[in-house]
Amino acid sequence: MSETETTPEKTSTLYERIGGAAAVDAAVDVFYNKVITDYRINRFFDGVDMERQAVKQKAFFTLAFGGPNNYTGADLRSAHAGLVKMGLGNDHFDAVMEHLTATLKELNVPEALITEVTALAESTRTDVLGK
Repeated sequence: MSETETTPEKTSTLYERIGGAAAVDAAVDVFYNKVITDYRINRFFDGVDMERQAVKQKAFFTLAFGGPNNYTGADLRSAHAGLVKMGLGNDHFDAVMEHLTATLKELNVPEALITEVTALAESTRTDVLGK
């Protein structure tokens, strides 16, 4: 392969490889169904408009995965500051990661892409937890 040739894996974004908007939409919907029924973390969503939350999460994932930037929300540290005051910690973040991984597996996302998504999500732990 010459230097000017590239493989599809190198030229496409994670957003494209995971399936674009339809895949992100499906993943966020399945993910939040898991989250809001989990006693370990659902209290952090009390009083939250989950439809609005899902729209924001879809825009955030789209941006984070290299898709179009339609995210207008706060930065992660600011967005989660109130939750940190409520006690949001590593155990809660771990539960969210557990649901994210389970969601991707349920949607038959290839293991290599699951690894990429979870590494990206894990990289936000410090900001989400305000550390």
